[in-house]
Amino acid sequence: MSEAAEHNAYAMLRHRLLSHLEVIYPDADRESLCDQYLEAMRLDENVEAPCPHKNLWDESDVISITYAHTILREGETPLHSLHDFFKRHFTRLLTGIHLLPFFPYTSDDGFAVSDYTAVDPAVGDWDDVEAISRDFDLMADLVLNHCSAQHQWFVNFIEGKEPGKDYFFTASPDDDLRSVVRPRTSELLQPVDTRDGRRHVWCTFSHDQVDLDFTNPQVLREFIKIARLYLDKGVRIFRLDAVAFLWKEVGHHCLNMDQTHEIVRLLRLLIEHANPRAVIITETNIPNQENLSYFGNANEAHCIYNFSLPPLLVNSLVSGNCRHLKNWLMSMPPSQHGTAYFNFIASHDGIGLRPAEGLLDEEELGKLLTTMERFGGLVSWRALEGLMKKPYEINISLFDALKGTHEGEDQWQLERFICAHAIMLSIEGIPGIYIHSLVGTGNDYQRVAATGHNRSINRRQWDEDELNELLADENSRHARVMNRMKHLIRIRGGHPAFHPNAAQYTLHTGDQIFAYWRESLDRDEVIFCLNNISNQEHTLLLSSLNMVGGDEWEDLLGGEQYNLEDSITLAPYQSAWLCNKK
Repeated sequence: MSEAAEHNAYAMLRHRLLSHLEVIYPDADRESLCDQYLEAMRLDENVEAPCPHKNLWDESDVISITYAHTILREGETPLHSLHDFFKRHFTRLLTGIHLLPFFPYTSDDGFAVSDYTAVDPAVGDWDDVEAISRDFDLMADLVLNHCSAQHQWFVNFIEGKEPGKDYFFTASPDDDLRSVVRPRTSELLQPVDTRDGRRHVWCTFSHDQVDLDFTNPQVLREFIKIARLYLDKGVRIFRLDAVAFLWKEVGHHCLNMDQTHEIVRLLRLLIEHANPRAVIITETNIPNQENLSYFGNANEAHCIYNFSLPPLLVNSLVSGNCRHLKNWLMSMPPSQHGTAYFNFIASHDGIGLRPAEGLLDEEELGKLLTTMERFGGLVSWRALEGLMKKPYEINISLFDALKGTHEGEDQWQLERFICAHAIMLSIEGIPGIYIHSLVGTGNDYQRVAATGHNRSINRRQWDEDELNELLADENSRHARVMNRMKHLIRIRGGHPAFHPNAAQYTLHTGDQIFAYWRESLDRDEVIFCLNNISNQEHTLLLSSLNMVGGDEWEDLLGGEQYNLEDSITLAPYQSAWLCNKK
């Protein structure tokens, strides 16, 4: 890049940063803040502007979601054991690993961070983290909304010291806070005795997770410094945890505030100028239309979690009816180049129900809840106005969630589970697969009893030697799950029609066959994806799909050959990926 181009890139960076600051902090000294933020990210006049609307992913990208301490072996750090497990089983299959918070913490399995700059010594150190980043694209959480009540910032808040004395959001018990939207039923305000008297600290999630006050621009500066550290340690993908709750104003609902969106834009601006290959993913477990807003104008999140997919897909598979799933897919706008959906159907949390609001009615949600409880699931609740509460998420392992239908358990658990992933891997977006879905882990009731938390049901810790022994036994359910999953992932990665931004069209094949077709960006490859989401066999005339006449077609999953005059019979929960042969 020429000297003049570098100067122009830096001048444009400053101009854009100042425009964000004008929205977020209109009364502050914005020139001073601009200098502070650029210094915190270590950006200077040699900065290179990222290429807009550039896809930083392709059809080979698949990310696994995991805790640092999921795989354990005596004598090794958990991060080392985890790295060894992924290298042994998923080299050249998985491209990325989302390490859930691996920092020192006090509660919520890592999401009450007590030190953002260190690795929890119980799981390893920064060398372990950087080793993983050399073999896989590393995704890490930027836990923005809150920190632990034992973080030094909060200790300083209590003692009236810097930094921290004005880092936390407080309100009065007399304020009208009835309109505040939050996912918990605990008291919103926590009384705390400080050097300056009693204060009432805002706690969206728990009283050990105290909310930070982003109306103070120095709080944002702290997180810019933290993001810079993570970049230096090999993090390429940033998950902005609980970001929708970031900005608070008494008298408002405090969800998806304009300033929150502007902060996401500002963080993206700085992070992608520091590393043009960096990606920001927003974690916003909210209704679908609100979630979509975090794409902005292709200037906020590169990717958004597709939160409506898990409840709709699970509901389709246990009801045998894909009507709601199909209607939702038709309503989803294609992502612009440079943005993508992040698809998942299982995670360290439960199956969120807020993203199903407006998509499933109360009767359908109630039936889904009853079925999940019958399969061993638990229910977590959220607070509503007037001390009311409402189901917030279903806590259950995905493998056990799919052990049957509304009628009860049956023999199709494995096929139903694989069908769910065949759908997730073939729709528009980047797949994120929870580590326990890769090996077919079931509900962990012992961990729930030990922790007292519903979400622990899907957070098993495996002894690596025990798990490897099970995976070596081809007849074990864990080996059968992993081998089937690896087969799906391997096929997906070889076909450009599965690029996260490849065209997608929903097909109308009744309520028992969920169907769509994908077309590669160069329009050379087409794949028709047919998924029988029922426990009955179904036959479909290929001519009814309006496939291109004269082409021969191959089912990538089964190997069978078809032409336009043929019909295809799908067994219960069978998927077919019909690809045009050139």
